[in-house]
Amino acid sequence: MNQLHLYRAHLTHNYRVLRKHLDSATQLIGVVKAGAYGSDALAFALHLEQLGIDRLAVAYTAEGIALRKGGVQCPIMVFYPQFETLEALLQHNLEPVAYSFRILHRLEQLASTPIPLHLKFNTGLNRLGFALSDLDAVLSKSVSNSFSLQSIYSHLAASEEDRPNALSESQIKKFNALQKKCQNKIPQEVLFHLLNSSGIFNYPEYQYGAVRSGLALYGFANQAHWDVELKPVARLTSTVLQIHQVAKGDTVGYNAGWVAPKASLIATLPLGHADGISRHSGHGKTWVTLGGKKAPIVGNVCMDMVMIDVTEIECEEGDEVEFFGFENTAETLAKQADTIAYELLSNVGPRVERIVHP
Repeated sequence: MNQLHLYRAHLTHNYRVLRKHLDSATQLIGVVKAGAYGSDALAFALHLEQLGIDRLAVAYTAEGIALRKGGVQCPIMVFYPQFETLEALLQHNLEPVAYSFRILHRLEQLASTPIPLHLKFNTGLNRLGFALSDLDAVLSKSVSNSFSLQSIYSHLAASEEDRPNALSESQIKKFNALQKKCQNKIPQEVLFHLLNSSGIFNYPEYQYGAVRSGLALYGFANQAHWDVELKPVARLTSTVLQIHQVAKGDTVGYNAGWVAPKASLIATLPLGHADGISRHSGHGKTWVTLGGKKAPIVGNVCMDMVMIDVTEIECEEGDEVEFFGFENTAETLAKQADTIAYELLSNVGPRVERIVHP
């Protein structure tokens, strides 16, 4: 009924595009958090592992455990481990990121053998991370027998914005200074990384030892001239449940959200809030594709259904409808609904069947 078609071949294409943008020595960290941005985390993690990804990354411990149980063997970073999950994280051979002294102290207590550790510093995003002024104290803890320090990183807040960008330049300057301060304080080789998907395209001269890519692996990089190099990996489809006639002046949906300007045909689709279709998609703001033609979503989106105007489209019950795909992409639909592709993709609900194609 509702299906999210996922294409490994497109993931392969995007992986190779990113590799072409990187120096041969630069490591690529594949971000598969949030179900690989709403797709299929395990299927795509296994495929990225086969392609040669250097490391994977998830947001929370449970996501990493699911990948381990599914057979993923490569290193897996956990970006935002929570205090109460650290023991389980270590039991499943995951690599924690320490972003606070509370996390770092607890990891030190749990260490029976050196823990592969990553350190996150805040350079201006002001979300998570150690303060730059805490560097000496952090290193005094992490450069020890309790840990095997793997990487030190930060996150740009506006990597997709046109250059020059004062905020990004300030963050890069701070991170450069951080790296220099670390040079004589860490005995072993450690990776430094700052760039996310947009940063790979926008700031290629700041690759350091590694980069992190999530959205670009799935087909988008936050600018149209970057997106053309990539292929969307996901295509969301539904089917027409019912077609009914409404007279001029009749209303459609909750709160009389749409008034027919003329005698019209309305098709109802079994996809709604619970499946990731935002209320902002209604009222003609967005359109879907039916028989190769655009059909606007009318009225208010319901929890389980949306209605589309098919007055000018020849169709019947049971026909396939594409919400987003390769022409009307998730990025296009997101912009129509005043949101971003990240939100649209990651919100595709569990009721939508995932079908993984070669």
